[in-house]
Amino acid sequence: MSIKLEHIHYIYEADTAFPVHATDDVSLEIQDGEFIALIGHTGSGKSTLIQHMNGLIRPTSGVIYYNGKNIADEDFSMKELRSKVGLVFQYPEHQLFEIDVFADVCFGPKNLGLPKEEIEQRAKDALKMVGMDESYYTQSPFELSGGQKRRVAIAGVLAMKPEVLILDEPTAGLDPRGRDEILDQIAELHKKSHMTIILVSHSMEDVARYAQRLIVMNKGKVVFDAAPAEVFRQYKQLEAIGLAAPQVTYIAHALKEHGFEINTDVTTIEEAKQEILHAWRKRGC
Repeated sequence: MSIKLEHIHYIYEADTAFPVHATDDVSLEIQDGEFIALIGHTGSGKSTLIQHMNGLIRPTSGVIYYNGKNIADEDFSMKELRSKVGLVFQYPEHQLFEIDVFADVCFGPKNLGLPKEEIEQRAKDALKMVGMDESYYTQSPFELSGGQKRRVAIAGVLAMKPEVLILDEPTAGLDPRGRDEILDQIAELHKKSHMTIILVSHSMEDVARYAQRLIVMNKGKVVFDAAPAEVFRQYKQLEAIGLAAPQVTYIAHALKEHGFEINTDVTTIEEAKQEILHAWRKRGC
């Protein structure tokens, strides 16, 4: 296993009259190679939780293990942790600061003290992974589109060769085409490298399409942790905490109520299409 959290509590303003429990007794095990989606409404504790995973935030109480080692131990290398657990923030401007794209992606591996040749090769490989060819290398990252900035930020983390890639709302503010391109590339990266992916998102359609496991948070607690179909089966409970299932789930339930023999556990458009065609044929239509 790569990451294990045991009874993680994090309290903002702990020494004031108005403490806020951002995470409340969270225990999770994240296995190598999983594609996980972390979902929850604003203020549910998602962003706080992922910042614990690479040591940006230390818990008020509780223990975090990376590959079996307590990251709070004095002899544990936080620098190594952050090279192995890469975090891409929601706003790429927070991670871009060099004069051009290539220099920006080189920054991380350069800090590892690697030879110049390896640094540049890592940067080239990472940019290729996210679909950025050599024509972008000398461009200022701040003159790129929102989707391109997002790709450069992801490449900068990939150049560190992480074992775990955490993405906080990587498609926020992008148009549908840009969103699909980013997520398809992340899915392809997972497929080819078997890297552990943790995707923070508010789009139920996206997480249903890509994730193997959903972790749902509410008021700092984990309320669901299961496969997408199992979580979306509880759509009434999701609605009670301000979330919802994918639209196709509601369509499947409506068809079921109108007499169609259909599996209501569908979570993607393709699954719904096959179920509807199957039900249609059964009715002799």
